Amino acid sequence: MTDSADNRLEARGDLAWAISVGGIGVVGFAALLLFAWYFAATLFLMFAGMLLGVALNAMTNMLGRVVRLPHSLRLSIVCLVLAGLLSGVVFLGGATIAQQAIVLSDTIKSQLVGVKAFLERNGIDTSYFELGNPAATPAATATPATPGSAMTPAATATRNFPGAGALASSGGAIVSQTLKLLLGTVSAVGNFFIVLFLGLTFAAQPGVYRTGLLYMAPARHRARTTIIVDRISETLERWLIAQIITMAAVFVVTWIGLALIGIQSSFILGIQAGLLAFIPTVGALVAGLIVVLASLASGWVAAASAFALFLGVHALESYVLTPIIQRQALDIPPATLFGFQILLGVVFGIWGISLALPLMAIVKVLIDHFKADEAATGAVAA
Repeated sequence: MTDSADNRLEARGDLAWAISVGGIGVVGFAALLLFAWYFAATLFLMFAGMLLGVALNAMTNMLGRVVRLPHSLRLSIVCLVLAGLLSGVVFLGGATIAQQAIVLSDTIKSQLVGVKAFLERNGIDTSYFELGNPAATPAATATPATPGSAMTPAATATRNFPGAGALASSGGAIVSQTLKLLLGTVSAVGNFFIVLFLGLTFAAQPGVYRTGLLYMAPARHRARTTIIVDRISETLERWLIAQIITMAAVFVVTWIGLALIGIQSSFILGIQAGLLAFIPTVGALVAGLIVVLASLASGWVAAASAFALFLGVHALESYVLTPIIQRQALDIPPATLFGFQILLGVVFGIWGISLALPLMAIVKVLIDHFKADEAATGAVAA
């Protein structure tokens, strides 16, 4: 009887312990999700810095295959070369880029207004597009004067000059818009330097952060964690190098093709196409839409030629560059990737769309590792 009572007490204790551990695990997981939701922008910013560090470390390792130098010296050479390339683009083509950016912005705005007018002429409601009409002038809202009526100088002055309330309202709107612009600029510049600083620190001492990450894992799982971390690092390095090559190829082909067609702002359009190539599927569609809209100002023949160029560049990227360059980096079905992009884009905005592929790559490495481990365990048991 005593043994039976002891067994029942032990079983109850084990059940209570299991329930307690399960409850703590559920609460901890919910707290982790809540933390990730509220600080998603900061976490994505840190992840972008980590990606930059992985890319710099990959280029440093590639340089190490050519020259036998210390890691810090090779990293300095890589950073100097990248800074020199960026400075050359800014100083040699800065004026051209700024001018073409202004022309491109005006062209896109005018084409959007033209598209809106075309849709309205065909009975399609475009009020939800929120496209303003730049042709509208304040004179359209002015009340016409009654024929034959004479206006006194005081009335003329009252008509031409706004009142104090209107001036105060306009001044407040100007200050508000200026403040928003300044805050947006400061935020963008600050984010850029945060990513740059994180990338440089990660690339300067990758072993230190790798060791610290491994020591966070329990001792009995440290060997498995080491394998997973190394596979993730290797996968991201291969993908980033392949992505940089793809982006450069898209930029050069788009720039030269649009210049041959005779499209204005071909250089800035090539730059945006190359940058958007970092985002698979969605980036190509956005880049193609911008190219076609900018080409409409040069006529339908130029627009059709630009659309054909976009299809050619997209085919080059999807069926030539990606299979050849990235066949050893990632193998994710397009529908799965696109669905994951849409999900992260809806939940987290532009950060989710931009970083969906590297996040998906990490998830894929984890899934492949546990599948292989499960298969190996099943083979041993059999």
